Amino acid sequence: MIEDTPARVESEVEASEAPEVLEAPAVTTPEGGDVLNPEGLLKLMWRTFSQNKLALVSVGVLLFMVLFCFVGPYVYRTQQVNSYLVVNNPVNYPWFHSLQFPLGTDPSGFNILGRLMYGGKSALIVGLLAGVISTFFGAIYGAIAGYRGGWLDAVLMRGVDTGLSIPQIFLLIAIITAFGASVTSIVLTLSFTGWFGSSRLIRGETLSLRTREYVMAVRAMGGTNRRIILRHILPNAVGTMVVIGTFAVADSILALTTLGFLGLGLHPPQTDWGTMLNNGVSYLANSYWWEIVPAGMCIVIVILTLNYIGDALRDAFETRLLQR
Repeated sequence: MIEDTPARVESEVEASEAPEVLEAPAVTTPEGGDVLNPEGLLKLMWRTFSQNKLALVSVGVLLFMVLFCFVGPYVYRTQQVNSYLVVNNPVNYPWFHSLQFPLGTDPSGFNILGRLMYGGKSALIVGLLAGVISTFFGAIYGAIAGYRGGWLDAVLMRGVDTGLSIPQIFLLIAIITAFGASVTSIVLTLSFTGWFGSSRLIRGETLSLRTREYVMAVRAMGGTNRRIILRHILPNAVGTMVVIGTFAVADSILALTTLGFLGLGLHPPQTDWGTMLNNGVSYLANSYWWEIVPAGMCIVIVILTLNYIGDALRDAFETRLLQR
């Protein structure tokens, strides 16, 4: 048996007394991004959004307008379908003169307060559907153009430039005149003419995202272009898409109002706020302000609230990008 030397014994004692080193657990990142703590990130975004008091007020006002337009007709019931069932003589005075007609009636005898609800319902439905469809199609179009690049990008963007060079109102008037005005036709028309700007913005975002490490890694592992665009490019551009969609809804409502004011809006018994303005302008000289001011105020309020919310969402998503 070999005797241990003093140096060997001393080294074994030091090794036994040394503290055990624990290996730190490996930190994994979610597929398709660099965000490590989504829950904390959402709290940070909410904190940024909630600091904008004007945006919080806008959310409350927009919620009130939605309830006013969609729930209001069930609480305050009026006849807005058959014109022969409304009063024969228009009530040319508002407010306290008649509890049955707080805002008076239009020349056809329809209750203006009920007309505001139905017109707002049409405006919000058209704006929401047209904004979502145009943003979605523009995002797909812009992501393909920005990711593929080269000659395909050039061809696709020249098509966008051509669409942007034509005033949208001319396209709207031409299509509505040819196919008629209904909720379906106006939604499709606004969607067809409103996606050019969103595609350009998403293309710019894609040009930045396609050079990220996770996109290059998926490409190196044999991931298809479809998977990269749908699973990695678009999910990481969702902030830009949300902001674009918010402004697209406001633009669609404003476009519908423009068509209605020009006499190309929804046909009776349907109505929208622009058509109500068009009908009330003829009686402006008679000081029938209740046929114009309420509809105009509803348009201004909804457009402003959507723009304020869009600005706050943009700030919130910029905070998300700074944390990545």
